[in-house]
Amino acid sequence: MPSPYRAIFAAPGTKGFSAAGLIGRLPISMVGVGILTMISELTGRYAMASALTGTLALAAAFIGPLVSRLVDQYGQRRVLRPATLISTAAVTGLVLAAANGLPDWTLFVFAAVAGCVPSVGSMVRARWTELYRDSPRELHTAYSFESVIDEVCFIFGPILAIGLSTTWFPEAGPVIAAGCLLVGVWLLTAQRSTEPAPHPRSPDADRASALRSPGLQVLTATFMATGAIFGSIDVSTLAFAEEQGSKSSASFILAIWAAGSCIAGIVFGLLHLKGKAERRWVLGICAMAVSMIPLLLAGNLPFLAVALFVSGLAIAPTMITTMALIEAHVPRAKLTEGMTWISTGLAVGVAVGSSVTGLVIDAAGAQRGFVVSISSGAAAAAVAFAGYRRLTRPAQGEEPASDGDIGDSSSEERTGHVA
Repeated sequence: MPSPYRAIFAAPGTKGFSAAGLIGRLPISMVGVGILTMISELTGRYAMASALTGTLALAAAFIGPLVSRLVDQYGQRRVLRPATLISTAAVTGLVLAAANGLPDWTLFVFAAVAGCVPSVGSMVRARWTELYRDSPRELHTAYSFESVIDEVCFIFGPILAIGLSTTWFPEAGPVIAAGCLLVGVWLLTAQRSTEPAPHPRSPDADRASALRSPGLQVLTATFMATGAIFGSIDVSTLAFAEEQGSKSSASFILAIWAAGSCIAGIVFGLLHLKGKAERRWVLGICAMAVSMIPLLLAGNLPFLAVALFVSGLAIAPTMITTMALIEAHVPRAKLTEGMTWISTGLAVGVAVGSSVTGLVIDAAGAQRGFVVSISSGAAAAAVAFAGYRRLTRPAQGEEPASDGDIGDSSSEERTGHVA
């Protein structure tokens, strides 16, 4: 491990909560595709399977920020354990209902309740922020490490879920995912020394959502369009691989896409860049948008794999910069909620992007599905440009998670803010 990454694990407790976070975060990429595979294996009804995974994603998108807001107010242990028990019980109910052929409406009820799954990645990032709030270089490296872990989970999670449900028994993917979530959250919340202190709301405190921050609104709206990119690429790649006669290759091609982001995240964590973080963020969004264009030119699977690898190089650096911007624009007492709103934007975008892409593919073929990817990238860039001024304005109201201007990394010596 390069020395900057070794350095962030020098603090007591970091290895423990990182390992627990990895176990607890893996199910996020497993449970949706696990339910999809389970329902298709049990019933062969792909439309039903897609509707259930969409219900789960949208429920998580809307419930997740509420759970994180309670975490900011009452602490991780008091909120995450009950929320996890509810979510895992709902997944268990869904599995039993599907296995026993219960009415379809029961499956949708369980899928909706399962959406209270906590954003484990946000909880781990909040712990890093608490540790290295006054150490910009270490915090930048920690955010980079977390983005790499995200990509590792999204590489191996779907492969593991599909493999379990197709080679063991149909319900295996969701069951193992729920078990990992339960174990990971329990191990994470058992580590009290690194848990961020809760911020109880006094009667006269601001009870408004973190989303009232103009900067967070721009970031969330942009990542709704970015989520549509992700959703459209997933569906289009699967359909394109099937048209090419090698449907099983889709998972490996998508893994190459995630690997590009993973590599970029590792390298980005070693850098100490100067200049405005807001400008770097807009450039990252634009790079993601431009990298969608070659996908429409793909005539075979190797070309598509290379194009997606290049596209992936822009993802992790943009996500890392996003976390720094959230820290600057969201009050410290609402930091976990602010981070979760990004996941919400992505989840909504993925649901919309995958649905629209499916309609386009049915009407015009797999390759045309990448038109949705290009359109989503253009929309993300447009929102980023339109909201740039909001990001450059200082946060209003409560004390932000990081005070002052985060843009100039050379200001570390003067202000101690994230670069």
